[in-house]
Amino acid sequence: MEVTVRNTKRLEGVILAPPSKAYTHRMLIAASLANGTSRINNPLVSDDTQATLEAVKALGATTELDKNCWTIHGTEQPSTPSQPIDCQESGSTLRFMIPVAAIAQGPSTFLFEASFERRPVAPLLKSLKELGVKSAIQKDGSSVSVGGGGIRGGQTSIRGDVSSQFISGLLFACPKAKEDTEISVTTKLESKGYIEMTLEVLGKHGIVTSVDPDFSQLRIPANQSYSPYNHTVPGDFSSAAFLLVAAAVTSSRVTVNGLEYQTSQGDRAIVDILEKMGASVMIEDNSVKATGKQLAEVNIDAKDVPDLVPVCTVLACYAEGRSKIFNAKRLRYKESDRLDSISTELQKMGADITVNEDGLTINGGCPLHGTTVDTHNDHRIAMACAVAALGAKGETKIQNAECINKSYPQFFNDLRVLGADVVGI
Repeated sequence: MEVTVRNTKRLEGVILAPPSKAYTHRMLIAASLANGTSRINNPLVSDDTQATLEAVKALGATTELDKNCWTIHGTEQPSTPSQPIDCQESGSTLRFMIPVAAIAQGPSTFLFEASFERRPVAPLLKSLKELGVKSAIQKDGSSVSVGGGGIRGGQTSIRGDVSSQFISGLLFACPKAKEDTEISVTTKLESKGYIEMTLEVLGKHGIVTSVDPDFSQLRIPANQSYSPYNHTVPGDFSSAAFLLVAAAVTSSRVTVNGLEYQTSQGDRAIVDILEKMGASVMIEDNSVKATGKQLAEVNIDAKDVPDLVPVCTVLACYAEGRSKIFNAKRLRYKESDRLDSISTELQKMGADITVNEDGLTINGGCPLHGTTVDTHNDHRIAMACAVAALGAKGETKIQNAECINKSYPQFFNDLRVLGADVVGI
């Protein structure tokens, strides 16, 4: 699918934030392990969450689905899947479900359409080995095998600067281990908000954990049972950030409803970033209103907000002065190498960006112009380039735009509701 986004002088309106992808994944998995029935109201329906839904069904959960509520009948003992579990391109599904599959009595195989170099799992498999689980990446590099038979527990260590999803996956599975588990995080933890989100969901299902204040040690008692719980998925700050930045770069006013500012979502930091750069932001009950003004340079530590980097790079292009984004090395292991992807595509539009191993330097104020951009099959690159196109001269053609279905299928429709000149959807 190719979508064309033309220069748009002004946006105006109110949009309901899409449901949180991160919360939907976590609520699904926890509900699938509960002995009883849980409900997930306002779930995100996307390619990635559909992959997790199919994975929990393959491991024995049963579901009843309608548009606004998913009913999950969980099972304390996951079943051995009858066929390989296809994670599609969802790294979250893969990393969360590998440890869960270890609880099943028999073996499981996970298929993954993306590259394991791009979305590594080896540190997770090493940690599982220390906990008594046999697993391996198959020689052809397209699948992961998990031996099953349960998790012994004990002590393990894992890096905290590659993916927080490794730790979340262990947190889901280790309450069912035979012995208490202690996880030592060997580097400074990045994306702490996602671990807090996992712990929040686990707590609602009655799972007990203890965590050191600096998240260097996590302890999980053995032989726990998940209780059912009825969830409501909050709005997603990661996705809403694109709409709020769209308002900022077009000197417009946009309100996004359904956002709870008191949340574990680290990407609520977009509010602070916009304010630091000079935009006007109002936080009200379950809504955020952004009004664009003259933007100033900013320095952004991406350690806990990696998903904001593509859209904040666009924001910096429209600001006066030199902005820096640092502690962003992990972005090289996302759906694409996001540091290279976003810089390459925005440079095509006239941006002045320098890439280093750890981040980006953006010299703002360079007029952007329309061109043809490659999304690199990365939903956040596609949406960031669409936002950049709103303030660029002429029109921008966004190739393979269907990749937005991973996280925000209604993105281009929502831009049109706000008054953006978008065709091809």
